[in-house]
Amino acid sequence: MHYPKVSIVIPSYKAEHFEQCLRSAIGQTYPNTEIVVSDNCKTEAIRDICARFPGVIYQRNSAIREANVLAAFYSGKGELIKPLFDDDILHPFCIERMVAALQDRPDVQLVFSASQVIDAANRRVETRRPYEATGSMTGRDMQRDMTLGMRNFVGEFSTILCRRDTLWNIGPKALFAVGPHDCTHGLADVAAYINLAAGGSAFYIDEELSYFRRDPVLQSNSNPNANPNFGYCFSDYIDLLWAAHAQGVITTAELAGTRDQVHGVFETLRGVFAQIPPAYERYLAYLANLKD
Repeated sequence: MHYPKVSIVIPSYKAEHFEQCLRSAIGQTYPNTEIVVSDNCKTEAIRDICARFPGVIYQRNSAIREANVLAAFYSGKGELIKPLFDDDILHPFCIERMVAALQDRPDVQLVFSASQVIDAANRRVETRRPYEATGSMTGRDMQRDMTLGMRNFVGEFSTILCRRDTLWNIGPKALFAVGPHDCTHGLADVAAYINLAAGGSAFYIDEELSYFRRDPVLQSNSNPNANPNFGYCFSDYIDLLWAAHAQGVITTAELAGTRDQVHGVFETLRGVFAQIPPAYERYLAYLANLKD
């Protein structure tokens, strides 16, 4: 049986839960993996942890946030790329199950699964199960569902596996952009999923294969108190609507049908995040141009 090589790529800068994260990568039942750590921690804590585990590929990186994420993603040499963020955890069978989902399915470009949110003490907080059965969807349908529903049902990067050649065909400059809109500072993960599955399919595994850590104390992108760009995670949902229309993924009638929903987001969040009013203006201007 042929086992494609999998690169587990870990962009890292927080050391608090890193050893648990790394151990979950090392402890995979799938036999043919490499583990690449791209580290921009301000201390040597992550380097010292990696040094205790032979075979871990460690690279020091001065890039921060999305640049470090991209550096990690494009450092993997395997046929398949499995992202894992520095405080998240993989189920031991995660990669084995995901690789099996790709076997004899050349159309599948992206695999994701059910997941669990955990807290700082590894307590289970929330189960995320977007579907009740394993199955596939076209990349176009995935984009439509996420865009019109204004939701990320795939989850964070730690829950996906993708093909390396697809990742490289897209390129680091385009991975986080949907049409004319750049999602780098907000919904970079959603943009990446849309691009990775475009022209192919996404496959969902109805098994809990990853654990996303929510720790309000850490300097995490998912922590609004630590991420100055957190508002883009909401404004990007507005921009992704007209971007999807510009790509021909949603119709004019569907775009116009989101007006009340978008206005509700605007009314709720315009005083909370500075990114919301400009995004709302871009949305209204796009609709107005369609009528001209």
